[in-house]
Amino acid sequence: MPARFNNCDSNNPDGPAPIIATCVRMALLPRSMVTLGCIILIHGLQRMDASPQRWYFSAMSQIPEIPAFQLYGEALAFPDILHMEQIRDRAAGLDWTIKPHRHTHLFQIFLLISGKTTFNSDGNVTTLKPPVALSLPPDAVHGFCFSSDTEGWVISLPVQHYPDLFSDGAELAHLLSAPRALTPPEDMAEAVNTLYQVWRGKDRFRRTELRCRLGLILSSLAQRDPGTTARQSDPRIARFQALIATHATQHWPIGRYAQALGLSERSLGRVCKAQTGLGPQAVIEAHLMREASRLLAYTQMSAQSVAHALGFEDPSYFSRRFRAFAGMSPRAYRARLDQP
Repeated sequence: MPARFNNCDSNNPDGPAPIIATCVRMALLPRSMVTLGCIILIHGLQRMDASPQRWYFSAMSQIPEIPAFQLYGEALAFPDILHMEQIRDRAAGLDWTIKPHRHTHLFQIFLLISGKTTFNSDGNVTTLKPPVALSLPPDAVHGFCFSSDTEGWVISLPVQHYPDLFSDGAELAHLLSAPRALTPPEDMAEAVNTLYQVWRGKDRFRRTELRCRLGLILSSLAQRDPGTTARQSDPRIARFQALIATHATQHWPIGRYAQALGLSERSLGRVCKAQTGLGPQAVIEAHLMREASRLLAYTQMSAQSVAHALGFEDPSYFSRRFRAFAGMSPRAYRARLDQP
């Protein structure tokens, strides 16, 4: 019998979850207090034929909060150095639909062995077909619709427990910078299954073996990332991004950011250009426009309300900047999400 693919068409918050979530825009985008993310191992990546839907939250005077979890749907503290479960363990009980949400302190790895997955990332919708590894950074909004024949694993780990892998300047820190679709090694499924057996066990050196096997899995994925370079990330960029996340809506001038970092404006410009390919102002604007995209996609806030929420006094100027960023007006961007 062919696999059932669940209905994800509703924009009603009480109905089936729509299909929008984390970022598929593959640029390095500023994030502060990075402590969590996701890697999903699936297998081919293609653009989805269907158009995206929009997940609505009630209009509020303040910027609405997108749900944040430890594990999806759970608020308890994370109990171990990692967690593993099969896709069906959680998704089957939720009609194979994971509503848009974000994590704040976890990095996740999904190994999808079979089935079809619709991945929603900040208003962009992509169909993932095995085998593919999808890397999702901390605090990225994302959601999924799985076909009912989906098989695979989910690995969740709190990034703060792995400073050797993910801290500023670490070899794998780039995996936290932006979502990435990667082709996993042929032995990935076997490696993840072995990791699961160790995780379920109670051997004397369990934690050490888990860290070692996890490191091998992550390094093998990182080696397949075409964006990986030998250059180490500059910790000053992480601090700059943290300041942006806190003060972007206040529209600090570049000089104030430079002063807070103990740099001259020229030095900050050189660091940004070397690490991101963009100047400081472009990095700040990318952050603001990404937040604008999220609010237009996930809320019913008007374009004028979005502009004010992000600190733009002139909505017309905001619309011009958004058009320069997205290639369309805020209204056209939202209308595109409404197309059947």
